[in-house]
Amino acid sequence: MGISPGWDGRLTNNSEHSLPTDAELREVALTRDEYKRATDLLGRQPNQIELGIIGGMWSEHCGYKHSRPLLKRLPGDGDQVLIGAGEENAGAVDIGDGLAIVMKIESHNHPSAVEPFQGAATGVGGILRDIFTMGARPIALLDSLRFGPLDDQRGRYLANGIVGGVAWYGNCMGIPTVGGEVSINKCYRGNPLVNAMCVGIIEHEKLTSATAKGSGNQLILVGADTGRDGIHGATFASVDDPEASHRGVVQVGNPFMEKLLLEACLEALQTNTVVGLQDLGATGLTSSSVESAGRGGGGVAIQVDKIARRADGMSPYELMLSESQERMLVVAKRGDVSKLQSVFSRWGLHSDVIGEVISTPNLEVLDGDIHVASIPIDMLVNAPTYSFPVERPRYLDETSSFSKDLIPDVVDPTATFLKMLASPNIASRQPIYQQYDHMVGTNTIIAPGGDAALLRVKGTEKAIAVATDGNGRTTFLEPFVGGASAVAEAARNISCTGAVPIALTNCLNFGSPEQPTAYYQLSQAIDGMAAASTALGTPVISGNVSLYNESDGESIWPTPIVGALGILNNLEKRCQIGFACSGDEIAVLGAGTPELDGSEYLSVIHDVVAGIPKLVLSDELALQRLVRELISAQLLASAHDCADGGLAIALAESAFAGGVGVRAESLHTKHRIDEMLFGESQSRIVVSYSSGAGPAVAAAAATAGVPFFQLGNVGGDRLLIGPIDVALTDAESDWTNGLRLALAGNA
Repeated sequence: MGISPGWDGRLTNNSEHSLPTDAELREVALTRDEYKRATDLLGRQPNQIELGIIGGMWSEHCGYKHSRPLLKRLPGDGDQVLIGAGEENAGAVDIGDGLAIVMKIESHNHPSAVEPFQGAATGVGGILRDIFTMGARPIALLDSLRFGPLDDQRGRYLANGIVGGVAWYGNCMGIPTVGGEVSINKCYRGNPLVNAMCVGIIEHEKLTSATAKGSGNQLILVGADTGRDGIHGATFASVDDPEASHRGVVQVGNPFMEKLLLEACLEALQTNTVVGLQDLGATGLTSSSVESAGRGGGGVAIQVDKIARRADGMSPYELMLSESQERMLVVAKRGDVSKLQSVFSRWGLHSDVIGEVISTPNLEVLDGDIHVASIPIDMLVNAPTYSFPVERPRYLDETSSFSKDLIPDVVDPTATFLKMLASPNIASRQPIYQQYDHMVGTNTIIAPGGDAALLRVKGTEKAIAVATDGNGRTTFLEPFVGGASAVAEAARNISCTGAVPIALTNCLNFGSPEQPTAYYQLSQAIDGMAAASTALGTPVISGNVSLYNESDGESIWPTPIVGALGILNNLEKRCQIGFACSGDEIAVLGAGTPELDGSEYLSVIHDVVAGIPKLVLSDELALQRLVRELISAQLLASAHDCADGGLAIALAESAFAGGVGVRAESLHTKHRIDEMLFGESQSRIVVSYSSGAGPAVAAAAATAGVPFFQLGNVGGDRLLIGPIDVALTDAESDWTNGLRLALAGNA
């Protein structure tokens, strides 16, 4: 770190030394006012080590200083919520039978922009540790990815590296990656998004807290030796243009060691010797010890000279802030250390006693006999918070004035349809998910490629459904609706399996909150998410915020991502997206007025991003309840969310999944052809059912007040969708190869 040479590691008031420069403060993500605040709280100037610790804990990545006031708007309470947002490393919900699901989604955007493979891989490693630090066994991974265009070598390097990193870490760990979603747009060219989600399962009474309490209880650091990788990782992710930094901030992963760490920690928790367990993530030992002490109401003393290291000459500063991966901090009952260390030793893991819990509510750092840092825990866990002015972006005046009359209607519907199918944002995601092992663990019932993944809960008749969703373009055009629709679509995908959505986790990927327009987008999107979560009865139990997603002075689209969890009490009453039998009837439930606003069609065919996307939450709730009731009554053969690409694409995807054609030639509509085929109105689900079930489906829709439009029948070897007429195999070929060719540079 570049702090002035006069600053040393000893506790002095440093009054005779010069103040740190603005550049030195920027390196630890502190402003001049924050430095003064820290000095006032300490009653002296912080030394070099203390400054790094304060900067890390007060960074946006750890302290949420720009987003915490807004996050309070999200609903977090629910009858099934056991652990809510911010209480522990992840949230937990009751699923009955004495079992809980632990879940969280988290970003690793900035590291992935610098080193895509390791950035994405260590993102997976970090989210896994968030789950098993609570005592839960991880059972599934999902991801939500955003890439820039794949028409240049750099874009393909980032995309392929990120996918490779996600696959490598999850596959090596033996945790199935069962779902996710991908979107491609030029706004992510220099700043890809990597959001990793994990779910784990545990018995209620075995939930573990990340708490350091009980004066005299000892702190054990277990796992990888500490190196210099990842230093300033948290602060580098909390400033403008983080990609201008160096590769040293990117951690290096070792999934084989993490597998040992997972099994050893779960075994150690069975010994009744563990008081608390916390992974070392952002700011490493600093945040793990400080946050654990904050939960316990006391303090911790760290002896840095006891830390095993893999680099010579590491300073106390580096040891406290290193973000080396595959490390856990264990708070052990006094006198039980040897018993715990024997568990870790059996798993081939090195462990050291590096400190203890103290009654004084401070972080005390010692290097041998030298006292190098002393900071109140309360000061560190309560970062200053900010609320910024909001300013509605001026571009919304132009985009909201969009009129479909400004663009011509489709001239060649079949050619347009095939171009849409091959678009990287619509084409099959198989080139990505085929790299993931999604069947390991033998729980996966519905694998990637559907609306949501479905996993059995062994020992019960239940299954859980999981999905991730989000639409940056929608949020760019109407931030409130973008936040709400991320929740609605994630829950809708869960409902299409027959499961009831019960909880959410979210990751908020936005630009600099210091820009009034970006803060407006963040505030509005959170309000939209809160409204949808409340309406659908799905509390937000965990999450992550990633701000300052910018490159070359340009921000990404505001991109809220939602991970949803649902429960299916009888896994035999489940539904998939594929059309099942020739002769089955096809209908769309919930169709409102078709809208081109914010659609993939406008972007791909007309290079236009405009319009005002809309969502009526009462309609969404009624639709999801109806489709779940129909699935529970076993009236539906398939159900598929109608989303990107509109009705024509949804019909094609169900046909591809079932391996059978579609005859929906008589689409009676007063709307334009492009609206009818490619409009992306919210709250629509394409369903199929036997002809004998038709009257019951129609009657249930009428009772629920949900619009019901019969479209045609399953059958044949062609896709006949209104004016579209193409062989099933030809259409599927374009859809299958669109993303594959783009990733290979052959599009």
